[in-house]
Amino acid sequence: MANTFVIVDKLKDWKSFFPAEKLLTSHEYLSLWDDPKMEGQDKSKIKVINLCRSYKYLSTGYYTSLLAEARGHTVIPSVKTINDLSRSFLYLLQSEDIDHTLQKVFKTKELSKEHTFNIYFGKADHPEYSELAKYIFEKLSIPILSVTVEFDKVWKILSVKSPAFNSLSPTDEDNFASSLDEYSSKIWRKPKSKKKYRYDLAILYNPDDKMPPSDKKALQNFIKAGKECDVLVELIEKKDFSRIAEFDALFIRETTSISNHTFKFAKKAEAEGVVCLDDSMSILRCTNKIYMHNVMERNNIPSPKTFVVSSLQKDLLKEIPEKLGFPFIIKIPDGSFSKGVFKVKTQEDYEKYQEEIFKKTALILIQEYFYTDFDWRIGVLNGKALFACKYYMTKGHWQIYNHEHKNKRGYDVGRFESLPISKVPKYVISTALKMAHQVGDSLYGVDIKEKDGKAYVIEINDNPNIDSDVEDLILGDDLYIKIIQDFVNRIEAN
Repeated sequence: MANTFVIVDKLKDWKSFFPAEKLLTSHEYLSLWDDPKMEGQDKSKIKVINLCRSYKYLSTGYYTSLLAEARGHTVIPSVKTINDLSRSFLYLLQSEDIDHTLQKVFKTKELSKEHTFNIYFGKADHPEYSELAKYIFEKLSIPILSVTVEFDKVWKILSVKSPAFNSLSPTDEDNFASSLDEYSSKIWRKPKSKKKYRYDLAILYNPDDKMPPSDKKALQNFIKAGKECDVLVELIEKKDFSRIAEFDALFIRETTSISNHTFKFAKKAEAEGVVCLDDSMSILRCTNKIYMHNVMERNNIPSPKTFVVSSLQKDLLKEIPEKLGFPFIIKIPDGSFSKGVFKVKTQEDYEKYQEEIFKKTALILIQEYFYTDFDWRIGVLNGKALFACKYYMTKGHWQIYNHEHKNKRGYDVGRFESLPISKVPKYVISTALKMAHQVGDSLYGVDIKEKDGKAYVIEINDNPNIDSDVEDLILGDDLYIKIIQDFVNRIEAN
């Protein structure tokens, strides 16, 4: 873990708290960088908690954050956050999510028309406000925030301010200390006797996801592999957004999308210097099939014949049935797990799906259809083939997943077969690696159809399934160790 330093304007501001070895005044931090307290510290691995009395422009608080960033330290609050706080920033907090949370939190409260509460490192001084506090802290990562809400037909946020650290009441100090203790990894407590790990890895997952990219057993296998590699692996959820900077690396094991929190997690991790798989660029590229179609076309990677069409291209839309012949496939650009993919058998189907899909997207993909009993899934990590599976179509269906089949899971899925990389045709592996190379060096799953001795790329996934007793059947525990070790290599290279 990086070393964490607390910066205050005057040492007496800290008098109510336990003595802290890594406590500096703003003067020491700004002027005396060669202070003995810094001896032996890796200055590129330092985290700074700026508790100066004011963050106003050109104040010591402002300069502390400014110079921290210039020195390559991770600092809270950042200069960008300070600038957001100093101008009209309430627009940052406008969304349906926070509006819904506000009404839910204060609905049954017997409060006056105006109410104020404090937030310390994302934790509210009243537990019932915790969800709201986390949301606000994600937008404005400042150690201490004072939030005022008002009721005018509905509850609204009236103001968000940052009170001076030395103005806290005894009760406020207790709440602050508890939150700082948790946020800063207990910087002034004696270390516990438990084993210290070299690195900390967070795995983002959703315990309620019906189709997760890794099942519960696989997640436990990652934790076990982490111990083998001297890495502490912790499962985190969407609500833990504000904790990203605590970790050395982030592994996203939720279905990714640029429109949900997974993309925000990746961007936040990268901004904090935290190694991240999947990285934001891979998510951006892989979740859009139109982008990937252009990549395949430009790099001469074999794929089914495909048209990218807008609703304005009336002539081309009319010609496609003749060009491809029935049946053919219509896809939305960002579907996953076979969702948003439709098989068009007749002209009537074609017109129905066009009308339905163009309501959701400006462009659609129309692709030739050829049936195969299975799709290859080649797992690729950092440019090397990691695992290989055959995913068979569901019985009586043309896809791997059948979402129309009503069972307890809400979908049906075909059988699978895992194979050693050495047993996969070389042209399938080489095509998969060529495809992955065009996207990046992250963890990918390349889906390929094999026909007449040729490999055709269907798509590339930035968040491939790694489930117990499926993708790990050949390598076993070594699959998880290889992935964790890749994180270690990236952390050390970083």
